[in-house]
Amino acid sequence: MQSQELRTIGFIGLGNMGGRMARNLHNAGYPLIGYDIDAAKCEALAATGATAGKDTAEVVRNSDVIMTSLRSSDVFCSVAVQHFISNAREGHVFIDLGTTEVEKTRELATAFAEKGATLIDAPVSGGPHGSETGTLRIFVGGDAVVVEKCRPILEVLGEPKYVVYCGPSGSGQIVKGVNQLAMGLGDAAFMEAMAFGVCAGVDPNAIREAVGMGDGWRGQFDSIAKRIIDGEGKTLVVKYPELPYFLAAAKASGFEIPLTEVLYEFCKNGNYEMLDNMNRPSRSFWRTLTKDSDDK
Repeated sequence: MQSQELRTIGFIGLGNMGGRMARNLHNAGYPLIGYDIDAAKCEALAATGATAGKDTAEVVRNSDVIMTSLRSSDVFCSVAVQHFISNAREGHVFIDLGTTEVEKTRELATAFAEKGATLIDAPVSGGPHGSETGTLRIFVGGDAVVVEKCRPILEVLGEPKYVVYCGPSGSGQIVKGVNQLAMGLGDAAFMEAMAFGVCAGVDPNAIREAVGMGDGWRGQFDSIAKRIIDGEGKTLVVKYPELPYFLAAAKASGFEIPLTEVLYEFCKNGNYEMLDNMNRPSRSFWRTLTKDSDDK
């Protein structure tokens, strides 16, 4: 199966990220059938000239490559078990663009292989802006030959030099974990440092002027400090909804990631609910640190 033979793309999940990615594929000339449980999102896609499917099963049956951008590991696994595997056929390629648990990815890849189909894990990083501009980083795992045949599709969505093959099934999800932990743990460290000063009674503006406003880690700290001062502390994320995925992967492989474990347990015991940038229920690390309903 050559890349040019991947005629029709099915796209499941037309939300904050997926809708933009689907439009980019359509604009690149790929025949595209999209579906989302939200009818308004299907209508928005259809308005671009792409085809809106009636349901997930129809999209799978009428597509050569099926791509998904779903909000959680549980949602993707549920859709895969209920709708994808039963409708998979020889030569089908399924590309998971979301963040999914490593072991579940590998289990599903085996189930797809038994139908003659291939599952590629290709989680992305770059947020809505990266989806809009086609400049995402994409961490790719799965059969290397199939991945290369799908590379032209992936390079519509991501900056080509950052569409990186990471290894066999599950490797893309592992590297996505590296990406998320680097961001989440880093931001958590800067929030905790800021909270130390604020909770001890120092003006946050003085902290920022003294410690931030520089290059390297000082610049990163400055960005966090500014958002806290601007009243956005409760919106800062530490990748809380995904931390259990990475903890499970580490446990399955027999090693520890202690900072991640402590961060997850600390946030889990807090009462401060929020929505992250994927509209998933999360916890505000800043508000848990400061024990205050208002940002300081």
